Amino acid sequence: MTILKAEGVTKRFGGLVAVNDVSLEVEEGEIFGLIGPNGAGKTTFINVISGVYRPEAGSVWYKGRKITGMSCDAVCKLGIARTFQIPRPFRMMTALENVMVAVIFGKPRDHRRHDPRARALELLEFVEFPASPDTPAGSLNTVQLKRLELARALATHCQLLLLDEIAAGLTPAELGDLIALVRRIRDRGVTIITIEHLMRVIVQLCDRLAVLQFGRKIAEGTVQEIMENDKVIEAYLGEKYIL
Repeated sequence: MTILKAEGVTKRFGGLVAVNDVSLEVEEGEIFGLIGPNGAGKTTFINVISGVYRPEAGSVWYKGRKITGMSCDAVCKLGIARTFQIPRPFRMMTALENVMVAVIFGKPRDHRRHDPRARALELLEFVEFPASPDTPAGSLNTVQLKRLELARALATHCQLLLLDEIAAGLTPAELGDLIALVRRIRDRGVTIITIEHLMRVIVQLCDRLAVLQFGRKIAEGTVQEIMENDKVIEAYLGEKYIL
C-alpha cells in the first residue's frame, strides 16, 4: 500500500528552482532513502511534505489524502513527524518535558490514550536515551540530542517518520546503534524516509532510494540498482559502491 505519493512537486525560491518536478511513491513499511549532493533539494522536498513550504506546483498525498499546502501542525496530527539536521529542543526544559510536549500536542488520540509523563518516559527508554530524563536539553551532547529528536518525533504517534541526516556527527560505534534503533522503529509499524550522506547507513537501512541532483530526480530503485547507476556514480558517488 502506498503511504506517500508526490506528483510533480516543484519549489522555487525566487529564480532558484530547489525542487524540480519530483514524483515518487513510498510504500507502507519501507525505509526509503533520499540521497544526492549538497544543495540537491533533499531537505526542501522534506519541507514540502511536512508543511514547512507550499510548493509552486505538484501535489503530495498521504494515505490517499491530499496534504499539499497544509500547515506543519495539521500534517503532524495526520501522522507525519520529522527530525531536523540541527536539533532545536526547548533548551530550558528537561529532556522529559520536551517529549511530554510532543505527546500532548502531537496526534490527538495519543494524548487521550496515554498519561504524558508515562508515555514520554516509555519513549525515552525505547530510544535508549543516554542521560537522565531530567537533564536540561540545553546541556545535551550530539548523541543525546539525536535520541531526543527521535523520541519527540515518535511521541506524536507518527506512522511516517522523516529523518534529516540523523546520523551526522556520530562515531562508527554510535552509527551501528542508530541503525539498529531505526530498524526497531520500522518494526513498530513506522514507515521511514531518510536523507543521508553516509553510504554505510544507506546500504544497511534502505529498501529503496531516490537520487536528486539540482532539484531533479535522476534515479530511483533498489540500493543495488542505485549503486550501479552510471548517472548516480557520475553525479554523486564518484565510483561504483561495492555492497
